[in-house]
Amino acid sequence: MTATEAPAETGTKLMTYEAAQGLAIGEEMRRDDSVFLMGQDISTGGFFGGTRFLVEEFGKARVRDTGIVEAFMVGAAAGAAMAGARPIVQMGFADFTLIAGDELFHKLGKWRHMHGGKFELPAVIIMPIGPSGGAGPEHSGSMEMLGMHFPGVKVVVPSSATEAKGLLKAAVRDPNPVLFYPSKVLNWTREQVTLNPEFVIPLGQAAVPRQGRDLTVVAYGCMVPRAVEAAEKLSAEGIELEVVDLRTLVPLDIDTVYASVRRTNRALVVHEAPRNAGPGAEIAARIQEHCFFDLDAPVGRLGAVDAPIPASRFLEEHCFPTAASIADEARRLVTE
Repeated sequence: MTATEAPAETGTKLMTYEAAQGLAIGEEMRRDDSVFLMGQDISTGGFFGGTRFLVEEFGKARVRDTGIVEAFMVGAAAGAAMAGARPIVQMGFADFTLIAGDELFHKLGKWRHMHGGKFELPAVIIMPIGPSGGAGPEHSGSMEMLGMHFPGVKVVVPSSATEAKGLLKAAVRDPNPVLFYPSKVLNWTREQVTLNPEFVIPLGQAAVPRQGRDLTVVAYGCMVPRAVEAAEKLSAEGIELEVVDLRTLVPLDIDTVYASVRRTNRALVVHEAPRNAGPGAEIAARIQEHCFFDLDAPVGRLGAVDAPIPASRFLEEHCFPTAASIADEARRLVTE
């Protein structure tokens, strides 16, 4: 269904990671009348302010405030998607995944398969992950590994404002449910973002923002810019890291990872989710299975500490991989 046509803009604009998501949502709502947005305080910008301008243009019928009931939000999205709409749900924090677990993984993830593909379920659930400056143990979690475990949903984790826009637009257009996990650490980072309303980054295609010869760093979300920073630091020491930005965990572009590891012969997987049973464990296992004879060292892994994230900002900073810790681990894998 085509929405009221608006003049296409060209060029770029300096904007934040959070604002780029709002831009993507607005473009898709103009393109397709079946797209609508709902969430807590969404008409005034939600928790991080990226959607505050949408209600003025689209009205409260398509920008809907909800109560603080995540199970209802996702359940309503599932029903709306079955009826032909394209709902976007914006949760405040990914930690609330557990409250809506049945609706996310049983209803959204399985209903299309249970009914033989007779209908599509094009719903996007936006769930910010990671720390946000002292939010505490119940608002700083990373739940993206759950989406990898339960079949039927796609999982997206953008690493920049440009990726946030392009991947979110692809998610809205996808006929399947998509769990979209922006990193809160990146919310106020800025870059020039294209204003082209047809700019879309396909799901399932990794990127290689930095090439190198000595070790492959596999990362996503906020760990991509940290990995690039680590690579620049080590370059001064004569160690050249290649960085693979996964972009999506489901579908996982593992072939790009394999190709990189076969060039560098070493791998380090980094994420802000807990190291224990995090996405890196699965990715490392696949590298070991398919690139075993190409490896000159065991696959390394870095992740958040296996403990509740403290409310203290000082302590919080010590719970997640940094550019310095990535550089230290990469150096160890290359030199030992």
